[in-house]
Amino acid sequence: MATVLVIGASQGIGLETVKATLAAGHDVRAFARSAATIPLDNERLTKIPGDALSRPDIDAALKGVDVVIQSLGVNRAQDLIFGTTLFSKSTRILVDAMQSAAVKRLIVVTGAGAGNSRGRISFIYDSVLFPLLLQRVYSDKDIAEDIIQKSPLEWTIARPGGLTNRPMTGRYQVLTDIGEWRGGFISRADVADFLVKQITDRNLIGQTPLLVA
Repeated sequence: MATVLVIGASQGIGLETVKATLAAGHDVRAFARSAATIPLDNERLTKIPGDALSRPDIDAALKGVDVVIQSLGVNRAQDLIFGTTLFSKSTRILVDAMQSAAVKRLIVVTGAGAGNSRGRISFIYDSVLFPLLLQRVYSDKDIAEDIIQKSPLEWTIARPGGLTNRPMTGRYQVLTDIGEWRGGFISRADVADFLVKQITDRNLIGQTPLLVA
């Protein structure tokens, strides 16, 4: 079993990942500003309040860790309108800290439309939703992906489609071929299931699969 640091652990995919990682038998360090409010109790769970933009916080959280899962998000209107640097800055800090700590395995969530998946989802998404709502945020995710891909870490970048709160089904598609990439939805719990499988599965190291149901 591994010791897994989940960054962005207090809600959304991050919280679902904490649940799934514990269910898989791993030890979990749940890192978030509001980590103390995580509604879980488990002897293998350590809640770590911290800021993903603080190198000292990240350095402390990495001690004794085998695998890092990063699942950060923004939900403020001002981030969607004016953009953000959260993803690029936090990823730069994390990648540098992981190299210093000799932690190699990194699993990251970005999203459909990031990197070279841009323009390959669907007409409405690519032509309407993306430029109107997501482009500024995803421009920063692109920078974060580039930092990861240029690093020597053993990375996997997951790009889920539209997110839902439905239960985990285990019936989702992992699309690694660029010719297969398309739009679709997937539950946060199913994304978490995929992330946890990557803790021990090395087949997708260095890849950027798109996840849809």
